Amino acid sequence: MKKFGIVLGYELREYFNSKGFVIFTLLLALGGAILLFLPRFIDLSGFTGVQVIGGSGPDGESDVSGGEGAGEESEKTAYLYLDTAGVVRAELLKQMFPMGNWQPAESEEALIAAVEAQEAEAGFVVLGPAEYRYYVFNKGMSDSNTAMFDQAMKQFYRMDYCEKKGLDLNEIMAVADVPITVEEQILNKDSGSNYVYCYFLVIIVFMLIVLYGQMIAVAVTNEKSNRAIEVLVTSTTPNSLLFGKVIAGAISGLLQTGIIMGAILISYEVNREQWGGMLDMFLHIPLEVLISFAAFGLGGYLFYAFLYGAMGALVSKTEDVSKSSGGLQIVIMIVYFFSLVQLMDIDGPITRVLSFLPISSYSMMFARIGMGTVAPWEIAVSFLILVVSIIGAGILGAKLYRMGTLRYGNPVKLSAALKSLRRSE
Repeated sequence: MKKFGIVLGYELREYFNSKGFVIFTLLLALGGAILLFLPRFIDLSGFTGVQVIGGSGPDGESDVSGGEGAGEESEKTAYLYLDTAGVVRAELLKQMFPMGNWQPAESEEALIAAVEAQEAEAGFVVLGPAEYRYYVFNKGMSDSNTAMFDQAMKQFYRMDYCEKKGLDLNEIMAVADVPITVEEQILNKDSGSNYVYCYFLVIIVFMLIVLYGQMIAVAVTNEKSNRAIEVLVTSTTPNSLLFGKVIAGAISGLLQTGIIMGAILISYEVNREQWGGMLDMFLHIPLEVLISFAAFGLGGYLFYAFLYGAMGALVSKTEDVSKSSGGLQIVIMIVYFFSLVQLMDIDGPITRVLSFLPISSYSMMFARIGMGTVAPWEIAVSFLILVVSIIGAGILGAKLYRMGTLRYGNPVKLSAALKSLRRSE
């Protein structure tokens, strides 16, 4: 136990004395916190829909109204239109595009020139009651201008038709579009709202496993390549070396992730009102999901980290690490993509099975807790299976590590290593 403590302390110092490790952690934590505090100091109302800025009005009070009149109009997005069919109703456009500053164009050429000079966001040339051209300089992936203008054109058509036929448009619309009142009561989980943060948590735990697992494998191989392992195994035991490396990686990874996620989540909770709750789907994570994410994510990391350490001991050159751990990485990738796909059927039979398997429970169980229905006994059984599997992986990893540490030359195949273990037993 003393030797394990020495190895653990040494490996932790290696992590915490690394400037790259410390700087990366602080930069992400501070960067995330600063971004989430921005609405307190900068007017992001066009993005958040909430105007809370640090300025003060004439009475010395904070200006939360955003101003009116010319100032408000100048902040709106500029749009141009050319009505060659005589159907456009400017007042309706302003209602349907409340953040748009609509101005008529003198000609189609002038409209195109204004859009090319980026003096206007976009331009519309109406050719007939149901036909128009759309001009835009750079079309973004979230451009919804044509969808909005389509609705406006349809409304123009309805209004003109009703006026010609002497019909009451409001009466017709009231019959065609009956308002439905619904009172929604969610008795357990809102899977749609919780999907996004579960999706990102699965990605985070996957990245931790791959990143720190690969680091452990490379560290072990480095010790073999420079013959440092020969000195280490004479002063301590292979078991102490492997367990010390894995536990140190788990502690540092958990601490790094905790600092970064803690800074981001706390900063958002403090500024949630300023963001208008628009980031809830990413950052408003229930405590039970965070606890299960930490428990199962740590368990998944330990399970794979022991195997990564053993894979690193089976090769003598760092360039052979990817070859040795290739099969393990394929398993992790398959589980990762399968987990993301199964989030769409969180209470399905496949998801239930995956939440109990140690190769996948690290991601699927906390996803079920966040999005689906899971009984307490299922959580307990899944975690117990994971703990037993970690112990089994640790024992197997230690045996492979002990066998491979003093083997040099060509990489040892996993199948050959397992056969050698069976013969020795």
